[in-house]
Amino acid sequence: MLHHRYGGGQWDFHRTQGSPDKQWQRGALSAGVGAVWGALLIWPAVASYVSLAFGRYVVEPFFAPCAAPTVLIKIVSILGLTFVVAVNCWSVTWASRTQITLTFVKMFALVLIIVPGVIALAKGKTENFQNGFEVDSLTLDRLPLAFYNGLYAYGGWFYLNFVTEEVINPNRNIPLAIICSMVTVTVCYVLVNVAYYTMMTPAELLLSDAVAVTFANRAFEGLASVIPFLVALSCLGALNGGFFGSPRMLFVGAREGHWPPIFSMIHIRRHTPLPAVLLLYPLVVVMLITGEIYQLINFASFARWFFIALATLGMLIHRYRFPLHPRPFKVPLVIAVTFTVVCFFIVGLSLYSDPWNTGRSCALTLTGVPVYYVTVYRFRLPHRWRRIFNYCSMHLQILLEVTQQEVQTY
Repeated sequence: MLHHRYGGGQWDFHRTQGSPDKQWQRGALSAGVGAVWGALLIWPAVASYVSLAFGRYVVEPFFAPCAAPTVLIKIVSILGLTFVVAVNCWSVTWASRTQITLTFVKMFALVLIIVPGVIALAKGKTENFQNGFEVDSLTLDRLPLAFYNGLYAYGGWFYLNFVTEEVINPNRNIPLAIICSMVTVTVCYVLVNVAYYTMMTPAELLLSDAVAVTFANRAFEGLASVIPFLVALSCLGALNGGFFGSPRMLFVGAREGHWPPIFSMIHIRRHTPLPAVLLLYPLVVVMLITGEIYQLINFASFARWFFIALATLGMLIHRYRFPLHPRPFKVPLVIAVTFTVVCFFIVGLSLYSDPWNTGRSCALTLTGVPVYYVTVYRFRLPHRWRRIFNYCSMHLQILLEVTQQEVQTY
């Protein structure tokens, strides 16, 4: 039986100043606010370009060699997005099983791409690698955008940190999972790119909107539609992983007082963070309809790596100011400093490389400054607004059938 009352909790912030402990609490609160704000900026953009990639790989084989209609791609993308949202609203178990299944599909697709590429390479098809390391066309202003397009493919390790409470023995398993997954992904993705360049020239690779479709048409004469289908399922897996992880950040942020309490509630029967998942859905749809893949990659990557740079800088400052605070595990200081410097370098230079998309992302990111100030320092909702807000929260809680979690997992 659930014994929670509807309408519980008020969204109200207070000042935390004075003693070192209060300053530490204020720092934790500001980090939480920044994380939640970053999730609202970054994840919808990430989910939208993954959805667009899914739609493109589903539609493109039916129109090749002609270009697929943009409207149809976006409709299919929204359908795939809706399926993932429905699964994550319906059951945590089904969402995790879907993720495991689609991960195996992704690995199978990677093997199908790698094997014919390695076979062709072993037979001596190396002409596309003759000038593979020329640096004549390499310019410093294009470097951060190249990093953005590469690093987003390795971004799966972000999601594991969002589900720490659902991981058994996280002190051991999270670092181990990140290390193993990064090594696996790096090896597989390098081999996939070798396979691509074995079958395609760099110019053809850049001109193709769906590289796996072009690759399949050359490597598999009778099974050309299999690879795009498997890659589309792989994109669906990436989308599902994001929707499994990112709402947990909003969920915990709301639970800690950084966000309205309605988003810290779970469904009374499904036990899914329903309000947090549903909040992200319309944001993703809007970005999906209005954006293009590469614009969204630059837009999201700037915000993501800027927040990561700020987070690691904050951790370095926190480690210096509070050396005695307990930490589950530590990263060597030289790695943290190097990583932070590289992040700030890439982010700063990308403003010059792509001022429109990264500039918009920078402007939206800076809107977090007033949010931080009013949240951390001295913001209180007026009494009338609080009553209206709590009234709406109560009815949303009843409508969605959600309540605060009963079992403490933190």
